[in-house]
Amino acid sequence: MSITAERKAEVIEEYATQKGDTGSPEVQVAILTERINNLSEHMQGNKKDFHSRRGLLAMVAKRRKLLDYLKAKDEGRYQDLIKRLGIRR
Repeated sequence: MSITAERKAEVIEEYATQKGDTGSPEVQVAILTERINNLSEHMQGNKKDFHSRRGLLAMVAKRRKLLDYLKAKDEGRYQDLIKRLGIRR
């Protein structure tokens, strides 16, 4: 359900705005998206896992807040990020 350290490093490298960047909204949203996708697959086969469902909903809410922040700060970066991640909005 969680992402591996190697996959997390790949995501950070791909979405970082500069070298060593791990805290920008782009990186945080990309990592959350990866975790959400993994947990969504888990939920397909385990429909009654309500504890994981709660965690999934919390991650989706956190991603939404980060995306709203990014949209308020810089609309171009927001549009680019949702296009790269394939998130609908």
